Amino acid sequence: MRVRDWQDILEDVMESNANPGDWRAVGGDRANGIGEDIYFGHPDAGVYQLKTYAKNPFEVQGVGSQVARRIDEDIDPLFPNDGSGIFGVQQGPEDEDDAKEKAKNLETVLETHADAPTSPQALLEDMMDAMDSPAYGPMEFDHHDRPDQMTELTETFEEAEELLDAEFEDVIEEDVERGFY
Repeated sequence: MRVRDWQDILEDVMESNANPGDWRAVGGDRANGIGEDIYFGHPDAGVYQLKTYAKNPFEVQGVGSQVARRIDEDIDPLFPNDGSGIFGVQQGPEDEDDAKEKAKNLETVLETHADAPTSPQALLEDMMDAMDSPAYGPMEFDHHDRPDQMTELTETFEEAEELLDAEFEDVIEEDVERGFY
């Protein structure tokens, strides 16, 4: 298992060529210390774990790794089919023409959904498709605690958890300055 910068892990997710709408995620507070834990899972691309924290409102630091190559029958129930929210991973537009095309596609989706009966889920899926999102899906996330699935995923990937936690603590120590000068 290779521990890398959290943004490199998101690059892997974006470049996985997996069906974008089949991703699922579980996230919440870290079990000990500052920051958040999140697991992204896809039946064909596997399971990725990230540990992140907001250094300031404009900068996020963290580490991550792929912890499983596939979602098997033991791990599958730990990822939501319907979550408390929905997540999406976005790539910035390649150039001005790409940005204009995505904006036009998004405008068409919003006009279509405004004129027809629809569900929030259908609107989100169409928006993610219009923006060519490489990964999106249901997410169970608790901003103040840890969802039950997080505890089970942490126990399932115990060795990865210990390694990522140690690397993450090193990142925090390098970034966080405590005390007075």
